[in-house]
Amino acid sequence: MSRIQRLLWILTALATTASSLLGCKGPPPTNSAVIAREPNRLLWGDTHVHTGDSEDAERPENRLADPDTAYRWARGLPVVHPYTRARVQLQTPLDFLVVTDRAEGLDKAAWSGAVESAETHYVPCTFTTFIGWEWTSERGGHDLHRIVFMNEGAEQARELVPFSALDGSGPEDLWSWFEETRSRLGIDFIAIPHGANLSGGGMYAEVDGDGLPVTAEYARARMRWEPVAEVTQIEGDTETHPALSPDDEFADFEAFSGTPKEGEADYARAALLRGLRLGQSVGVNPFQFAMIGSSGSHTGLASVEEDYFWGAIPSEADRVGAQGLTAVWAEENTRASIFDAFKRKEVYATTGPRIRVRFFGGWNFNAKQARKANMVTTGYTLGYPMGSELRGAPEGKAPSFLMYAVQDPEGAALDRIQLVKGWVNDDGETKEKVYDVVWSGSRERGPDGKVPPVRNTVNLATAKYVNVEGSPTLYGFWSDPEFSPEQPAFYYLRVLQVPTPRHSLYDAIARDIDPEETGHPPTLQERAYTSPIWYTPSEQARP
Repeated sequence: MSRIQRLLWILTALATTASSLLGCKGPPPTNSAVIAREPNRLLWGDTHVHTGDSEDAERPENRLADPDTAYRWARGLPVVHPYTRARVQLQTPLDFLVVTDRAEGLDKAAWSGAVESAETHYVPCTFTTFIGWEWTSERGGHDLHRIVFMNEGAEQARELVPFSALDGSGPEDLWSWFEETRSRLGIDFIAIPHGANLSGGGMYAEVDGDGLPVTAEYARARMRWEPVAEVTQIEGDTETHPALSPDDEFADFEAFSGTPKEGEADYARAALLRGLRLGQSVGVNPFQFAMIGSSGSHTGLASVEEDYFWGAIPSEADRVGAQGLTAVWAEENTRASIFDAFKRKEVYATTGPRIRVRFFGGWNFNAKQARKANMVTTGYTLGYPMGSELRGAPEGKAPSFLMYAVQDPEGAALDRIQLVKGWVNDDGETKEKVYDVVWSGSRERGPDGKVPPVRNTVNLATAKYVNVEGSPTLYGFWSDPEFSPEQPAFYYLRVLQVPTPRHSLYDAIARDIDPEETGHPPTLQERAYTSPIWYTPSEQARP
């Protein structure tokens, strides 16, 4: 350990001791555009970053991006880029980070170094690190990858060896190891499925690892250990796909060029629908997961900004997207608080921008409450936040929802808030529908019931845009007009920005080539996806 690292370790230890005695004092940060008083705070982080310790980091120059570099970058400190050797720096630091190198290539020395690095950079109340890795199982040439991270620190982490795909190739093997390790060491874990679009139908299948139909026991185990799923990262956005959601005009977003044929087991919305149906048949929903975003970076740099994109292997920059981040509503910036937020699913995904979103469901909301200063307090008092479950509708009541979205203070204005509903009808068929709840400007619904697109102001010659078409803040209320108390359903928000330049447009201008030569659209509408709120008829069992 160098002298500087030792000093960092001492300062961290002092901060940890102080925080354990005093807690994270001081009010949560506020935003002038938000009229509601926030009882908790919004934290931003990335749960999926690879460094040179991953076995797939084959390029020698990437070996220089060690976990220390990843944490320093995330904290907003200047670092040396492992490929270009340029000095680079994240303009807006993250609040938390998980370095997730592949367990299959982590020897004892690398694991020990990863643990110590995470502990050195953990500063409770200021910057949180989680100790984790990637379980990189493949089946039939398709990915079943999971990110794994724990709630405890270095003392407990030193007592284990990360479970890898060499130890067990099925998710059930991983969950069994979690159970055994929790009993032995008192550690709790979260596993995060990711890259579902590369799973070849395996990620959200209706069968278990042995090819047998999903059971209630399987469903409970999956929801115990996998409460969240990654739906957007550099290798594609997996909220949905036009082939699966043909009536959704915003479904075609950042599809990965290496994606195999699209299937219901490869995308989040289709999996949520499948979970409703399985919940009816086996009694427990195995896909009642929250949605998060991560960078999936293979450079050690958790970069997701379109105009400053460092978060992918340079040779694949033309194939991948600059996305995403995880937003967490937590009481304080500590391992315990953030981990609890993941467990209760009060988290959401963005494709990169730091869009602030609130979403509450209940039985007694009204439209006037959406714009009152105590909207968030009302949401918690009379209803439930994103990630929750509503059960057994009161007679004559339909679920109603309060929501707001605030633009990234450094980013683009907002186009609209949409509510996505999925349900199982009386014939056992899964259905979905996207509702425009609130939008910017004076646009009106067309004859087809859809809100016209917002104007695209991006100048393709300069990659500049005029941030006047959208709104800085949107508030909304919505009640389900087609609710049936016998039909299970889920509801989540999709918040869209106005069009902005894609990173490939910046590259095209820098290289002085036609943007069409990149093979990608020059602009995109960045977005946020909240975790769902589920409605479950009272007779169905809980996970």
